[in-house]
Amino acid sequence: MKTIILAGGLGTRISEETETKPKPMVLIDDKPILWHVMNIYASQGHTDFVIATGYKGEIIHDWIKSLNTHWSITAIDTGSDTQTGGRVQQCMATVPGERVMVTYGDGLANVRIDELLNFHSHQERLATVTAVRPPARFGVLESHNGLVTSFGEKRQADSGWINGGFFVFEPEVADLIHDYSEPLETGALPRLVNKRQLSSYHHEGFWQPMDTLRERTILSELSTLKQVPWLL
Repeated sequence: MKTIILAGGLGTRISEETETKPKPMVLIDDKPILWHVMNIYASQGHTDFVIATGYKGEIIHDWIKSLNTHWSITAIDTGSDTQTGGRVQQCMATVPGERVMVTYGDGLANVRIDELLNFHSHQERLATVTAVRPPARFGVLESHNGLVTSFGEKRQADSGWINGGFFVFEPEVADLIHDYSEPLETGALPRLVNKRQLSSYHHEGFWQPMDTLRERTILSELSTLKQVPWLL
């Protein structure tokens, strides 16, 4: 089964790094975050990848050519102005009639891939999204009559569930993407909801995106641990 990785966005919120390279090529330790995303799948036996490139995509294409790995990797230039829906649609067109996995090229999680696939199969719907808790970004305080009674870090579990990527799509999902300029998140996914065809696989474990330099620092520090938290 192919795993499509969305790696074509501008990464404007981390522009200090993305002026000269696409966001998925920002280094975590000594490897691009894109490599770490692929390694989540590969470490669980899923090594067949399609990389959807766009902004400064030639850097990703050249990097893939230089890799010495047993993974099967195809990079597709899906266009600099294409949105996530269009990128998915173009990649799915290369494997017509096949179920695919899809995720973002800038988020790491210790999702159990086979468990996700089994969940998707048992749900018998067209698509599954992995629901995650957003990382705690702000401190929280409690007060009573103007007196602060508690001050500390907000716990991740205090937040609701959000889209964490790590999708599974049946082939019919491609038909719900209307054009290349359409984001997946405001196009196909809401349409799947309206058709009652989107399942949510709830992941309680580690999940961390890289949207800011602070989050890149967090991931870089975690990558030096003996057991990195995004690998099982």
